[in-house]
Amino acid sequence: MNQEYKVGIIMGSKSDLPVMQDAADILTELGVAFEITVVSAHRTPDRLFDYAKTAANRGLKVIIAGAGGAAHLPGMVASLTHLPVIGVPVKSSNSIDGWDSVLSILQMPNGIPVATVALNASKNAGLLAAQILSTADENLCQALINYKQELAQKVLDSANDMQAEGLPIGYSA
Repeated sequence: MNQEYKVGIIMGSKSDLPVMQDAADILTELGVAFEITVVSAHRTPDRLFDYAKTAANRGLKVIIAGAGGAAHLPGMVASLTHLPVIGVPVKSSNSIDGWDSVLSILQMPNGIPVATVALNASKNAGLLAAQILSTADENLCQALINYKQELAQKVLDSANDMQAEGLPIGYSA
């Protein structure tokens, strides 16, 4: 796999790490190099500006930004870089059931796109980052095809298990 492709994983605070770890785990599984750190849009704006402005020069190709509450991190990063940004809304202790995070990331103004995954779905953000990178990396493309085939096989195995247990199956291919 081509290790020159790197993904940046950032989060508003270390308390977001349990959610954002899923992105790191799937990227590791797929062999994609990444960096991970804390960058707060509100508490460290200078760090945010520096991170976003230097990301491409550091070799990053995609940024995954997770944030809870007001969730300005993904949008602010997207406003400062040409790189694709994937936002992960995080249901944090100060959020309104996560909806504030979802809407803050989802409702970006035209011209500043942020791809948004489901609440706490950093694994999907990692997969989406890998899919973006796979357009220029055949090995990564094959790793994603294999990953999806494994998902499909798990479903088929579950259906077979249910049938073997004598449960009524209403569909058979």
